[in-house]
Amino acid sequence: MSTKPLLDCAPAAGQRSEELTIYFDGSCPVCSREIAMYRRQTGADRCAWIDAATCPESDFGPGLSRNLALARIHVRRRDGVLVDGTRGFALLWRTLPRFAWAGRLASAGPFPVLLEAAYQLFLRVRPLWRRQRPPVDVSPGHRHPASRRLAPPVRGEPAGSQVQD
Repeated sequence: MSTKPLLDCAPAAGQRSEELTIYFDGSCPVCSREIAMYRRQTGADRCAWIDAATCPESDFGPGLSRNLALARIHVRRRDGVLVDGTRGFALLWRTLPRFAWAGRLASAGPFPVLLEAAYQLFLRVRPLWRRQRPPVDVSPGHRHPASRRLAPPVRGEPAGSQVQD
């Protein structure tokens, strides 16, 4: 539940079109299903989706490591600010028109504290569902095929069929 301003991490103008970069644990079946549902929503093309379980370390950027990204959801804004937990969910939800109401609600009154407590509870039981994946070669210059950024699915195509580099 922290907001970390990051120095010198904002992308150069025209370098990134996404408003948010979402770092999620693709080895968690619950997390993967939830992210897949978000990626099918209108507005999902305004986000870059990074599977923290398989991407190279260089995809995390300043202030974020694989261990931190796998521990809980992280969202990086276009200006480089990194937000995690339910505050990150609130940013994501406000980006997706269908969930904008939830993003506003999650940011108001007692809801941030209540939602963070519920998320902490989920994080305690989540390891029971997390799938084990083979180790990822994160040596410099290696790009694991599964670590490519996935474009939002196009209607009629299965999720994950659009790969961007």
